[in-house]
Amino acid sequence: MAPPGDDSATKAGLIQLCRDASQRGWWTAYSDVFAGSYVVLEAEATAIRTWEPVLIPGLLQTEEYARALISAARPGLDDAELTRRVDARIARRITLLGSSAPSLHVLVDENVLRRPIAQAGAMKQQLDSIIEVAGRPNVTIQVLPLAAGPHAGLDGAFSVLSFDEGDPDVGYTGCPGGDVYVEAADQVRGLTLTFERLAEIALPP
Repeated sequence: MAPPGDDSATKAGLIQLCRDASQRGWWTAYSDVFAGSYVVLEAEATAIRTWEPVLIPGLLQTEEYARALISAARPGLDDAELTRRVDARIARRITLLGSSAPSLHVLVDENVLRRPIAQAGAMKQQLDSIIEVAGRPNVTIQVLPLAAGPHAGLDGAFSVLSFDEGDPDVGYTGCPGGDVYVEAADQVRGLTLTFERLAEIALPP
């Protein structure tokens, strides 16, 4: 089955590779696409909390949204490389929404849903997909309304990942200059507190 909201023909091999979230190491097939170790941490996490003020988070993106976004962000890509990057993003999505998926709590700014990254039909498909995914028992999605005014998340997007077996939480922020991992306990607590403050003023799930 293709990802929710995605009616294009995704390669059967890609779907089989990613169908079971307990299958580790799938990302090695895309080592040229994924920089750093974030995708490995993400795949091992038992809980992911993500704040995104600009774009729909990668884990929720449909194929056409991802294609439009990557094409705009990297205008020099040829068709083959663009398709490969889209495939990698959808592989990541399928894996993390699979049978062994982590708890996923996503906060997005209202403008994220209003920003027309793709054509109207693709945006409708993307929004319908978010509604479908929000109905999953392991997923919570909240929207921070424009009426909230100034808030604790204005410094930018970030994620906090939690793990089993007592491993400490890890914070993450991505930027054009490279990934930034936050491991110091007090700094991770700061990100967690920021996320909790945003969740308190966001609309109910």
